[in-house]
Amino acid sequence: MKTTYEPLHAKQILNGVKAPSMPFDWSINPYRGCQHGCSFCYARSTHAFLGLGTDDAFQHQILYKANAGETLEKQLDKMLRIRGGREKLAGRIAIGTATDPYQPIEAREQLTRRCLEALAARGLPVSVTTRSPLILRDLDLLRELPGSSVNISLNTMNKEVWRSFEPMTPSPEKRLEALAGLREAGVTAGIFLAPILPYLTDSEEELGAVVRRSREAGVSFIMGSPLRLSTREVKSWFFGTVREQYPALLSSYARLYAGSGYPSAPYRREVRARLQTLLEKHGLPEYKPDPKGLEPVSAAAPAESDTPVQLSFVLD
Repeated sequence: MKTTYEPLHAKQILNGVKAPSMPFDWSINPYRGCQHGCSFCYARSTHAFLGLGTDDAFQHQILYKANAGETLEKQLDKMLRIRGGREKLAGRIAIGTATDPYQPIEAREQLTRRCLEALAARGLPVSVTTRSPLILRDLDLLRELPGSSVNISLNTMNKEVWRSFEPMTPSPEKRLEALAGLREAGVTAGIFLAPILPYLTDSEEELGAVVRRSREAGVSFIMGSPLRLSTREVKSWFFGTVREQYPALLSSYARLYAGSGYPSAPYRREVRARLQTLLEKHGLPEYKPDPKGLEPVSAAAPAESDTPVQLSFVLD
């Protein structure tokens, strides 16, 4: 399928987040649809809201908010004029909560960079989540945003698993190189070890490979989360990939996710314990949101005022 790009005129780019489990109040997603096309992407079903397909269309029909930078500037200035506006914004903005803000089209459109420019000009920290080393292009801006952080999504060092579920993404090695580059530049950067795929990447050996290589790259923290299949569209597409790539596991996945988008609570606790043991072994902190879902808290140290914003992953 040929990839098409359609510009959108966004009335707003900064969107409020109501979920109490999320340690941020605002999200920014310059793109709808994602060229990476990961088979487990939870944002796949958002294409259905636009009347588009949730299959290959999610990867090949990309909508971009052409006026993202200008719209964000106007929104921020309006909020900052309101009494208490800065307190509402500071430390609670996340970019890339739905689709990758550094997917290939960003190299041309530079919408994410424009958003970072708007935030940097106003001294507002941000959390950015991506799989792409393209983020190194914006090191100049990231260094201007104290209290900000970058989250590199990486769930396996196994090339077979990577090619089966996210073949259009940068390789695990390239992502680790990006992580190392960010850390060398003094940017707080960690690994989102997600999604952890049952029966494929949840073993001590598989998790350990990611933890070990991340530590070698100078990772600031690691967060992990098992696979979530929260909508019918996401579950259908992912199961189709399993059927094609790992047919022997199909019945096991069907049992594990029967009637729910989450694996069982005992399984989540088991995975959490396994990952925590590995983090302790390698002397790495795990970030957890506080009970109010407002600030990240390190399992290894108390939170400080300049602690970077992180997404919330619930394991238990």
